[in-house]
Amino acid sequence: MTSVAATAAHDLRQPFLSLAGIRKAYPGVVALSDFSMTVSPGEVIGLVGENGAGKSTLMKILGGVAAPDAGMITIDGVERSSLNVADSMKAGIAFVHQELNLFDNLDVAANIFIGREPRRGGFLALVDNDRMHAMAAPLLRRLGAGFGPSTPLADLSLAQRQMVEIAKALSMDARLVILDEPTSSLPISETERLLETIEALRGEGIAVIFISHRLHEIERAVERVVVLRDGVLAGNLDRGEITHDRMVKLMIGRDLKAQVGTHEAKVGPVVLAAKGIRTEAYPHHELDISLRSGEILGLAGLVGAGRTELARVLFGIDAPLGGSIALEGADVRIPSATEAIKRGVFLVPEDRKAAGVLLDLPIAENITLPDLGTHATGLLVSRRKEVATAERERQRLGIRAPSVMTRTGSLSGGNQQKVVLAKWLAMSPKVMIFDEPTRGIDIGAKSEIYRLMRGLADNGVAVLMISSDMEEVIGVSDRIAVMHEGLISGTLDKKDFSQENILLLAVGRSIG
Repeated sequence: MTSVAATAAHDLRQPFLSLAGIRKAYPGVVALSDFSMTVSPGEVIGLVGENGAGKSTLMKILGGVAAPDAGMITIDGVERSSLNVADSMKAGIAFVHQELNLFDNLDVAANIFIGREPRRGGFLALVDNDRMHAMAAPLLRRLGAGFGPSTPLADLSLAQRQMVEIAKALSMDARLVILDEPTSSLPISETERLLETIEALRGEGIAVIFISHRLHEIERAVERVVVLRDGVLAGNLDRGEITHDRMVKLMIGRDLKAQVGTHEAKVGPVVLAAKGIRTEAYPHHELDISLRSGEILGLAGLVGAGRTELARVLFGIDAPLGGSIALEGADVRIPSATEAIKRGVFLVPEDRKAAGVLLDLPIAENITLPDLGTHATGLLVSRRKEVATAERERQRLGIRAPSVMTRTGSLSGGNQQKVVLAKWLAMSPKVMIFDEPTRGIDIGAKSEIYRLMRGLADNGVAVLMISSDMEEVIGVSDRIAVMHEGLISGTLDKKDFSQENILLLAVGRSIG
């Protein structure tokens, strides 16, 4: 049973919001076509689909930012053709975006009531801090927050900051909270806290739309899944029907091949060995790690364990406080990223938009930027050579774009990640370090990135993959190293892969 009617019948709660026959088109593309759904009080709905499926357009329509070309929106029995931002807020629709809109220099209460602060002092209209803190306290208690209204926002973790955003929504009498990729930057422990917050909202009769590419979290948290594909409602899944495979099949229209974790790697000799490495984050802890040819080594651990700091040392961005690095058996110094690139050690960074690509440049210039000398004729860069290299890599990686002169910032997250990868593949890597390689990328693009990583390993490249996604680490790695407070607390072979073992090592305990 996956029809819209069957889904509406699954719950006797009366919907307070419904969309019927919604259509929205932009020049050259239909973003939504004949889309319908309902939302009932206290209902937790998972909204999934690949990038470009129409999720963002749907959220803009619900937020009053975009008006549909056709269809009807009904709120509490009142029909209207569109919403504006004021209508959306009045209806109790609140958003918690992936990029949080908070201010580090203010405390929690000030962030909750920013722009709506209670005032005192007559014509001076001074902010009444005591009253504002008193108003914020019960909101935080409702969410089970472990911090108070006067806590500086700068002292909070990312998950706690998301709770501040949710408290802000509650302060505006939210009836529907829309969480857009809320766990994409969260470690395991803080993801659990957010899922508990979702349950608390549900218990208060507040509806939640949970948008995520992490399907195992959707599977755990929601009562119903709505799947979008190419702007069309691909189907609904009720609680008893929700499985990873069913969601994927509805999202991409086919069964997804098994993850590459079932592959038997042809492991060769050690390519890179780091011994006694000490970083600024953990100056008194010495870390040893080795990367072997033909192998994907997953690097797991809680946020703050030192994984990214290790990647930055191996790539020459930061100097180690101590220790040594050997490449293909010979001791080397990697004092800069330029030296790392010269030696065939490459990094795909965690934040691709800030550190991986130049969004305003075309694909071709991003791909050839680290190796301009090869593409120069005399003192001038040859556009012909640039385009030839970029076109070769575009075809090899399946980068979806009209041409290699397309602006990189106009691409989807998955295709931007492929551009980052393409610039290194054009230079014959020996070691590839991926830091959170699929963050914010949809399930179809994830599968392509995994296949590309496996292809690198099969060609003898040593691959290090840092990931906070437990399912990804287990599904893709040939071995898993786990970090805790700047040290490798343990290394797991495939026979020992399990979430329990990884978590035990991540908190510094041994496995039985």
